[in-house]
Amino acid sequence: MRFISKWLLILFFSSLVYTIICIWLMPPITITQVANSFSYGLKRDYISWNKISNNVKLAAIASEDQAFPDHSGFDWDAIEKSLKPKKKGKKTKIPLGGGASTITQQTAKNVFLWQGGSITKFIRKVPELYFTKLIEWVWGKERILEVYLNVIEMGPGIFGIQAAAKHYFNKDASKLTRAEAAMIIACLPNPKKFTVKPMSRRVGWRYPQILKQMNNLAGDEDVQALLR
Repeated sequence: MRFISKWLLILFFSSLVYTIICIWLMPPITITQVANSFSYGLKRDYISWNKISNNVKLAAIASEDQAFPDHSGFDWDAIEKSLKPKKKGKKTKIPLGGGASTITQQTAKNVFLWQGGSITKFIRKVPELYFTKLIEWVWGKERILEVYLNVIEMGPGIFGIQAAAKHYFNKDASKLTRAEAAMIIACLPNPKKFTVKPMSRRVGWRYPQILKQMNNLAGDEDVQALLR
């Protein structure tokens, strides 16, 4: 028991130190990036908050987590909705900003943990809860969104918005238009299947809806305060 307690303390303090370091430095590598590099290579180019177009930040919030500026890591309303039983024969639409997994949770999973796995995802849940709260406390919203947009996969072996902007539109992330930003974000959560170029049917359907949600959120005071 003492041995387990000792290792839990070591894991806690090492994760805390790493999280604090990542306030200023981008994660040097993630498990997902390592796993993908063997099959697809690794394209990434970390950039700072000020070099990411507000169009990209707005697109991510509009598509993935519209309550992001307001929640404390978990969107309990969305979680409650996701747990409700679906009526038989009723089709489920892919939500815009209504998924149970918040941007904070996705960031925690991408930076500290691993992706996928029908069995291992249950093992991942407890540390995901811990890291989600930890980065909310230590990083804050701006840093979480900055890291998220730098580490998530946006195409086979393409990680982060700068690498995606260069690959798809041959421009820097700071120059992306609203439509271009929406197209890239529309490839989530499965960028290998939902391709930006050539544009998959799902991306072609989703990105105009993201644009509409961006227009709706653009005037939100909390969103505006975060994007300043």
